[in-house]
Amino acid sequence: MEQFLQVGVISSTHGIRGEVKVFPTTDEKTRFQELKEVILDTGKEQMTLEIENVRYFKQMVILKFRGIDNINDIERYKGRPLLVAREDAVPLDENEYYIADLIGMDVVTEDGSCFGRLSDVMETGANDVYIIQTEKQGEVLIPAIRECILDVDPEKRQMKIHLMKGLIQ
Repeated sequence: MEQFLQVGVISSTHGIRGEVKVFPTTDEKTRFQELKEVILDTGKEQMTLEIENVRYFKQMVILKFRGIDNINDIERYKGRPLLVAREDAVPLDENEYYIADLIGMDVVTEDGSCFGRLSDVMETGANDVYIIQTEKQGEVLIPAIRECILDVDPEKRQMKIHLMKGLIQ
């Protein structure tokens, strides 16, 4: 399992005083209000940044980090992810999983035969859709509903599914 979970991506700077617009990649964008710090993945290293101020504008979160007071200090990190340690992540309800834990998971059918590997999760609003890469059918979309998802075992990195009629050709 991943040690860090992504909560957002720096999309652009905001003003000249070091603020950034962040596209939230978490279900609860108001969670930034509760965070004291985030980890910036620069691509070469991970830097812990203390959150000084949080504001919201449309679907974006505007963050100000302590000690970063100039646009030039933060501009080079556009497009970089913001992470939190797993222990600082929002607690999950029963039968909920972090997307980072699902991606790369082996997918088997209810009879135990190998079906493919989960490559991505599409969030549609009504329910998530799992994108599974298979050898025979290529990309297959499986709705994340009880009728299709029989079991998810993050420890084994395996998901058991039921292929409802019409899902594959």
